Amino acid sequence: MRLLLIHAKRFSYKVREPAVKEPESLGEASATGDFENALVVFSTVEQGDDESVAERAASEIYETASSLKPGIVVVYPYAHLSSELAPPPVAMDVLRKFADKLKERGLRVERAPFGWYKEFALECYGHPLSELSKTIRKQETGVVRRTVEKTFYIVTPEGRVYNPTEFDYSKYPDLKILVDKEVFGVELAGGENRVNDYCRKFGFEWEPMSDHGHMRYGPHAVVIMESVMRYSWQVVRSLGIPVFKVMGSNMFNLKERPVLEHALLFGDRLYEVAVDEDRYVMRYAACHQQFAMLRDWVISHKDLPFGMFEVADSYRLEQRGELNLCFRLRKFYMPDLHILTRDLREAIEVSKLVQEKIMEEARKVGRRYVALYNVSRDFFENNFNDIVEYVKRENYPVLVAVIPGGIYYWVLNVEYHIIDNIGRPREIATFQIDVGNGKRFNITYTTPEGEKRHPVIIHTAIIGGVERYIYMLLDTAALEEKQGRTPSIPTWLAPVQVRVVPVSKDYVDYAVKVAQALAGEGYRVDVDDRDESLGKKIRDAGREWVPYIVVVGEREVKSGTLSVRVRATNETTTMSVSELTAKLGEEVKGYPRTEPTLPLLVSRRPLASYQL
Repeated sequence: MRLLLIHAKRFSYKVREPAVKEPESLGEASATGDFENALVVFSTVEQGDDESVAERAASEIYETASSLKPGIVVVYPYAHLSSELAPPPVAMDVLRKFADKLKERGLRVERAPFGWYKEFALECYGHPLSELSKTIRKQETGVVRRTVEKTFYIVTPEGRVYNPTEFDYSKYPDLKILVDKEVFGVELAGGENRVNDYCRKFGFEWEPMSDHGHMRYGPHAVVIMESVMRYSWQVVRSLGIPVFKVMGSNMFNLKERPVLEHALLFGDRLYEVAVDEDRYVMRYAACHQQFAMLRDWVISHKDLPFGMFEVADSYRLEQRGELNLCFRLRKFYMPDLHILTRDLREAIEVSKLVQEKIMEEARKVGRRYVALYNVSRDFFENNFNDIVEYVKRENYPVLVAVIPGGIYYWVLNVEYHIIDNIGRPREIATFQIDVGNGKRFNITYTTPEGEKRHPVIIHTAIIGGVERYIYMLLDTAALEEKQGRTPSIPTWLAPVQVRVVPVSKDYVDYAVKVAQALAGEGYRVDVDDRDESLGKKIRDAGREWVPYIVVVGEREVKSGTLSVRVRATNETTTMSVSELTAKLGEEVKGYPRTEPTLPLLVSRRPLASYQL
C-alpha cells in the first residue's frame, strides 16, 4: 500500500465521472468534500494488500496524526502511486477497512469515493512534516490456505452410513486406499511409475525452456492428444441434450468482480499475468469464458437444459514437488462441459446422465472408479436420498466429505479416482452441481411467468482432463505389464496403427501400395523402408506399440496376402488387405479418425528427442 500524506490548510474535491466499470456507490462516500486542517492520505492499494495491511497503515497514520493534530483525516483513493494495482473490488474493501481502523483509533475520518474521476483543490501548510510518503508492505508469513472442516462418512449402495474407522474394507481395497489418503493422511508407498516411461515413449515431455509443469507434445503424442480432444466432444454430444461448442480467451481481468470472486474461491493455485496496470488470471478451466458468454445470451426456460463445451487450455500453479507427467501439470487441456438447468431438482436428474456416462467411459478402458463425494452440510441433510441414489448407481461404496455450507459455489462435487499401478489414488473425471455462479456472473433465463432466474449449473469433465484420460489409458497398460501381458493402448489412439515392413528394398514399392490402400480407408499407416534387418524393424515397431505389423515379401506379393503380427495377442496371422481393413474398422468403431502426424516413410524421419 502506497501513501502520500499532505497536511492541508484547506482541501476540497468534487466527483466528476466513473473511472472504473463498477465504481463505489456515492451513498457510501460523499460526492463532494470541503475540509480545513486536514491530513489528506492519498492511498493506492497494491496487489496482495489485505486487512493486515490496512491495520498497519492505520497505525502509521495514527502516529503521524498524533504529531500533526489535524482536525480530520481524509482517505483519498489515488491510483497513481504504483503500477501494481489491486483489483478494484479488493482495493475498495481495503480502503473501507483502512478508514474504519482509523476511526477505531479515535480519529475523525472522511473517505472520498473509490472509482471516480474527481477534481480537487489543495493548500498545503508547508511545514517540515506537511508532506510525507509511506509504503506499507504485507508481512510475509508464507501462503495461508483456508482450512475447511470436513466430516467423513462411508455411504453404501444400501443407504447405510459408516464412520470410516468402523467400515469393513476387506471387499473394497480401492476404497481403503482412497480413505487412507483423504481421511487419515497416510503417506502412500508409491514406487516407480511406469506411466512416466510410457509418456516419454510417445513424446509427452516437459518443456525445459518453459516454467516447469508445462509440456511439449511430439508427433506421436499429438495424434493421441487430438484424438482424445475429438472424442471428448463426441462423448458430450451423446448425452442426449443440446450442447454448443465454443472457443474463447484464457485470460480474464481481475477488475471484473465475478472473475475475482470466482478466482478467490479457487485459492492459491492461480497463474496471474500483469499487463500495464491490470492483472489477469489465467483460466483453470473453461468456466470464466463460458459464463462470460452465457450472461450475454437470451435464454428461455424452453431452452433448458443445454450444455456449453470447450477443450480449454487451463493453468494451475501446482506445487513443483507434486508435478507428474500426464497427470499433474501447470498447463493442460480440459474438455469442460457446463450444463444449465432450471433448478436444483433438474440439476440432480441431469447429473445422473453425466454420472452414468462417466462410469461408462471408465468401463470402456477396463477400469472402475472409486468416488469421493464432497457435499455441503445442507445438501447432505436435505438431499440424502439423492446421495444414496447416486451411490446405488455407482454400485460401490463411496467416501463422503461433508463441509459447512456457503464456502464454495457448489453443493455437490464428485471426484472419480482410479488407483494406479503404484497404488495411489488419481482423480480423473468429475462433476459438480453449482448453485452460485449463475448469480455471480448474472446468467439468467426467463421463466414461463416472465421472471428472470439464475440457472443451476453442472460442471463436468466426463473423461477427465485430456492428459489425465491418457494417464488412465497408459496406467491400464502398466497394469497389463505387471500381469505379464503385453502393454498396449487402444487402436483408435495408436499414433501408427499399421506399420508395413518390407523384408528387403525389393518390396518397398509393394509395401507402399499396401500402406496407401489402408491409408485410403482412413487409417494411420507407415512403411519402414530403412536399410535395416527385418528383426530390427519389427523390434522398433514394437517399441512404438504399433498394434499391427504387416510383413511383405515374395510370398505375400505372389499370394496377395499379408503376414500380420498382432500386438495384443503376440500372434502372427495371414490376412488380405480387406480383412485387415475390416478388423481395424471393428476396433475403431465409435471413435474419431485422426490424421497421421508423421511422414509415410520411416526413413524420412529424424530421430526425435523422446526416441533417443
